[in-house]
Amino acid sequence: MNVTNDAWFGDSTAPHQHLDISRMRSLETGRPMLRATNDGVTALIAHDGALEGTLPQFQPGVLTGTVEPRTGLTPYVRFGNAPVLLLVALGLVAGLWRPRRGGAPGRALQ
Repeated sequence: MNVTNDAWFGDSTAPHQHLDISRMRSLETGRPMLRATNDGVTALIAHDGALEGTLPQFQPGVLTGTVEPRTGLTPYVRFGNAPVLLLVALGLVAGLWRPRRGGAPGRALQ
């Protein structure tokens, strides 16, 4: 469940961006989400990020639907950001590693 106060943003793109972020979270976790807002986009989001129902902004209303519980873990829930951080660390190490060439520092190689 995501309860949010999107009234701060008025008639801007922010409430729609927040809806997209919520859809991505549902996709990452493989879980449905109930999103309730005061002046944003209230929505029922499926486990795959699909919108199953929405209410328009700035209009009071009631959104009804069903939520199917799910089990299991997605790769993101299981490993989090660890694979990306590992790749970044390997890239940094590879970028900083320079093979040493023979000779003392400051001497020209022949």
